Amino acid sequence: MASSLKNLSDYNAEEVPSGKGKKIGIVVAEWNSDITFKLHEGCVEALQKHDVKEQDIYTKVVPGSFELPFAAKAVLVEEKVDAVICLGCVIKGETDHDIYINQSVASAIMQLGLMTDKPFIFGVLTPNNQEQAQDRAGGKHGNKGVEAAITALKMIHIKKEKRQSMGFK
Repeated sequence: MASSLKNLSDYNAEEVPSGKGKKIGIVVAEWNSDITFKLHEGCVEALQKHDVKEQDIYTKVVPGSFELPFAAKAVLVEEKVDAVICLGCVIKGETDHDIYINQSVASAIMQLGLMTDKPFIFGVLTPNNQEQAQDRAGGKHGNKGVEAAITALKMIHIKKEKRQSMGFK
């Protein structure tokens, strides 16, 4: 989480496993596209920085954050990826819609990971206003897309370690 004490784009590159040979799906919401497409850009750049080839990154654009889980499952099945990163932005408004959307999407993304034994990464911003969203999409608090990419690579590595400890290759 970004705050004045932590920047979303700050990480120790030496602690990030290589993405060489890995296939990554990215599902990005077009609602608040001025924010979400910046998240996508940061995500792709971070994946490529850590050896994921451009042709091994599969992106699907959906109308809004509520549609992320459905498309994420489709990307997993269609592209046979090692992880799926879900990027969106739900800005608090005059009603409580943000609470319902955010809770539903977070729960569905978590359930996909548990059901499929593949990492599904929650890269959805839940800011109170446009300024907070911009601050977390390449602004003063870094880019949540970068954080999501690094999380995906680390989770793929954790899954690999888990399989090896169980005697699988």
